[in-house]
Amino acid sequence: MHRFVRLMLAIAIAAAAVTRPAHAAEGTAKPAAGSVAVELTAQRVTKAQGKEVLVAADQAKPGELIEYRALYRNDGASEAKGLMATLPIPRGTQYVAGTAEPRGVEASLDGRTVVQDVPVSEYRTLRWPLGVLPTKQSRTVAARVRVETTTVAENAH
Repeated sequence: MHRFVRLMLAIAIAAAAVTRPAHAAEGTAKPAAGSVAVELTAQRVTKAQGKEVLVAADQAKPGELIEYRALYRNDGASEAKGLMATLPIPRGTQYVAGTAEPRGVEASLDGRTVVQDVPVSEYRTLRWPLGVLPTKQSRTVAARVRVETTTVAENAH
């Protein structure tokens, strides 16, 4: 199980890095190619002396809480307009309602279509309309997921 979760986290980080993390909303100017960089981190949320502590999430166990953070940084010479920040919710995890920062998050089942009134357990992507990101500025979006418990079918002979 640990190997699966480790792979799942690596896939989620890679997926966020290769998807179009910064794109223009329909009808707005697109940012210059390569002007917005994205850095995604995944950390396990643990407790130490009654306080939350974030530690590297290179592996996780069922039931553990993971916090994903995506830092969007405009390294370009001009502002990025129509910026939509996206954060994947990997299979095998479930978004923890109310943990998205900043507020105003939208959820999707397929990473493209915004939906409403669906169970949190079905969310596959979160996105935030960040609008304009001035040059040399950054914004962070974050959300927590819980690693789901899975059952493995035994090989019946």
